[in-house]
Amino acid sequence: MSFVRFLLTKTFLKQLGLALLVTVGLVFLLLFYLRVSTNHDQQIQVPDLAKMTLDEANSALSELDLRWEILDTTNYNPEYPKQSIIEQLPKAGSMVKENRTIYLTVNRSDYRSLPIPNVVGRTRRQAEPTLISLGFKIGKVTYRPYIAKDEVLQLRHKGELIEPGALLQKTAVIDLVLGDGKGNLRMGGSSSSSNSDSDG
Repeated sequence: MSFVRFLLTKTFLKQLGLALLVTVGLVFLLLFYLRVSTNHDQQIQVPDLAKMTLDEANSALSELDLRWEILDTTNYNPEYPKQSIIEQLPKAGSMVKENRTIYLTVNRSDYRSLPIPNVVGRTRRQAEPTLISLGFKIGKVTYRPYIAKDEVLQLRHKGELIEPGALLQKTAVIDLVLGDGKGNLRMGGSSSSSNSDSDG
């Protein structure tokens, strides 16, 4: 029997068809495995976690087979509850696959404390912008007898004298004690005399 005639026999054609069916079946099985293993076409909508606690966020994400990780603890935002989520990445409403990590930014418990800059000896015009730029607020402004008008003699917070370098919470109100330009120059004794003036 010639080779060409063998190729036309029922036995060969039957074996060829069977081989084709097996090959096609293996291809479909492989494609199905790849779709399952890579979560092909599986999309999960990221929930809105804003203002949730970490426990609440953990429950919401776990139900959707999503993971989370704290990306940062940002400055305190009074519009959000303490220790709640301020931002998330990916954003709420985004479509992601199973086991995707959602990165969270958490609100601080309160404003952070900052060192008081050394503005004693500077003018009010210089001191106020420096303090405001750091997040402090300017409160009451009082004057003491001193030769230099509007020179900062003291900084006070809630009636207490505060020294440069001391830590004070951001947004704290700082009162300024300034020279009135009418007193005598007392470089060494201005602070002590000012203290006695304030107490009176």
